[in-house]
Amino acid sequence: MRALLDVLGEELKRAFREAGYDDSRVGVTISNRPDLCEYQCNGAMALAKEAHKAPFEIAEEVVVKLEGSQYFEKTECVKPGFINLNISDDYLASYIAEEAGHKKYGFENVHKDRVIVDYGGPNVAKPLHIGHLRAAIIGEAVKRLSKYVGNDTSGDIHMGDWGLQIGLIIAEMKERGMDRMPTLDELSDIYPVASAKSKENDEFKERAMGITYDLQHGNEEYLSIWRHIMDISVADLKENYNKLNVSFEIWKGESDADPYIADMVDRMKKDGYAYESQGALVVDVSEDTDAKEIPPCMILKSDGAALYTTTDLATLVQREEDYKPDSVIYVVDKRQEMHFLQVFRAAKKCGIVPGETALEFLGFGTMNGKDGKPFKTRSGGVMRLQELIDDVYERCLDRMKDNGAEMSGDELEDTAGKIGLAAIKYGDLSNEARKDYIFDIDKFTSFEGNTGPYILYTIVRIKSILRKYGENGGKEGTKILPAANPSEKSLMMTLAGFAPMIEGAWRDLAPHRICAYIYQVANDFNKFYHETKIISEEDKDKQGSWISLLILIKGILETCIDILGFEAPEKM
Repeated sequence: MRALLDVLGEELKRAFREAGYDDSRVGVTISNRPDLCEYQCNGAMALAKEAHKAPFEIAEEVVVKLEGSQYFEKTECVKPGFINLNISDDYLASYIAEEAGHKKYGFENVHKDRVIVDYGGPNVAKPLHIGHLRAAIIGEAVKRLSKYVGNDTSGDIHMGDWGLQIGLIIAEMKERGMDRMPTLDELSDIYPVASAKSKENDEFKERAMGITYDLQHGNEEYLSIWRHIMDISVADLKENYNKLNVSFEIWKGESDADPYIADMVDRMKKDGYAYESQGALVVDVSEDTDAKEIPPCMILKSDGAALYTTTDLATLVQREEDYKPDSVIYVVDKRQEMHFLQVFRAAKKCGIVPGETALEFLGFGTMNGKDGKPFKTRSGGVMRLQELIDDVYERCLDRMKDNGAEMSGDELEDTAGKIGLAAIKYGDLSNEARKDYIFDIDKFTSFEGNTGPYILYTIVRIKSILRKYGENGGKEGTKILPAANPSEKSLMMTLAGFAPMIEGAWRDLAPHRICAYIYQVANDFNKFYHETKIISEEDKDKQGSWISLLILIKGILETCIDILGFEAPEKM
């Protein structure tokens, strides 16, 4: 199914050709003056110079060729040469009916790539905090969007499970004389104490570094502790990510990449890409076209220790061997952009990944409090993710009680959980990923405005209408009729933009466009709803048409929020 703008654009191209003009620069766009027209074409302006004619003359000739077109009810030229267009109500209704009958509402699966989305990136042995929120939410949405457009997609959590934090934990356990495996609660206390101690006590840090070295070189005692830490940490991570409706197909970490490092480094040396610089092993990654200096990518430190660049490159070796991806997307803090630029260039230069493999960096900004600083607890500490989820849940529960929600206890809690998750995810995803934003619990949990609860409330309202219609004996499957009023036509035009919106959101890795789209759909629907008496309409054909339209709206909204990673309750 072709996008509506493409269909209308082809009709304009036909008219330009029949008028004797080149159609290569002809297209149709949504009007930037909706008070004058719905769509516009500026092709006459682009052709004036080569045609040696005034744009208005060209536009007049083209408009003549559009007379009687099934696609438009109004075509007019406006000086200096714009062509203003209003779509035919009959054609728009037929297009919407076709969209409603399409499996993916007009979107065709044109993407068939093997995609890995690298997001999450938590360190084991530490509870998730709000610093992990954006990676999880944005990464999950990008993964789901990739799947929706047809790609064979996997999310990789890429845990930090093989670094100094494990050595610090074991060192602190030894200082405490622990002769048993720690519990998760004990780990939550041991790591911050050990981390703080390492910054003040050089001897303790050296001891922890030695333990880390021994661990990574096969010390069985330390490996046994590491395996235990991994088991309880992974179980806890899965439980906490599940609360965010986030899941990963690949549960690997830095430890899985470690066996690939030695051969990778040897190959880099043998092929002449890696060389020593001040004792460290580096690969030059600068290019002649660089506007600023790009430092060499360090592969090993002067003491032979691996770095994040080393494990990230070795992970690409592993991914190429296991999955042969066409694309790897990294959803990471935007402050790591230089690191990933170096890694990507080194991976291509050293032949770790084929030249055609796309390596993409989606850097995200900071989630800040109302003071514009990174979000903290009331006492000023780093907030645990569970604490944030609980705060939002309680706020949503209070709002529902204030609104007089008539539900059983279990239903009330389940609904508050769904609304809370929508508030958190939509609040984040409605902002462009690369930008910082203010996390405002009061705003995000509101049932009005550009919020997740408002989107859910719109879906719930549609569900309620459909239930009432069914209870009154109404039947589905009625033909969609031409719009009965301007608000219905505006709604139809917005619905027709679903497929190109999805394509654009995937092309630019921009989940915020999905949020902007469903907010527009919700606004258009609610305006139409308040102007239309659907249930009390006596004309059954007209009523049935509206019901068919509501089923389409519900399907599109539910598809979009599923991509964003949350779901709507039955009532609110």
